Amino acid sequence: MSAEHPAEAADSMILLPAPPTAKGPAERFTGDVWVDGITTGAGPGTATAATVRFTPCARTAWHCHANGQTLHVTDGHGFVGSRDGRVIEMRAGDTVYTPPGVWHWHGAAPDSFMTHLALSLAGGDVEWGDHVTDEEYEKDRSTR
Repeated sequence: MSAEHPAEAADSMILLPAPPTAKGPAERFTGDVWVDGITTGAGPGTATAATVRFTPCARTAWHCHANGQTLHVTDGHGFVGSRDGRVIEMRAGDTVYTPPGVWHWHGAAPDSFMTHLALSLAGGDVEWGDHVTDEEYEKDRSTR
């Protein structure tokens, strides 16, 4: 405890261990994707966060988050698409929110790498579906 803030416990802050960088598993991604975990969301009121790096044309499989997902693009150019056919083009500095239960995919443009922060509230499951086919990837991008 500090003399200036007696109610503050000496151990009120903790340094969370960072998960190691991992290649995105082929069951969940098309193309080369690298994931740097920031936090796994252990504990109430926390979030899961990761930096995800996509090579050109790389993308997630269809998936949905029980608690929704926020993506913040830090570098490059990419897309987020939903089952209803809506596609959002995103570039560095853009932030896209996908509500709970909405099936979507996200990934890099064909001519660009793309990096984003992926954030979601802890405690919500992610349900994974089929891979986004090349035809879906091309069609979704051409209808924006």
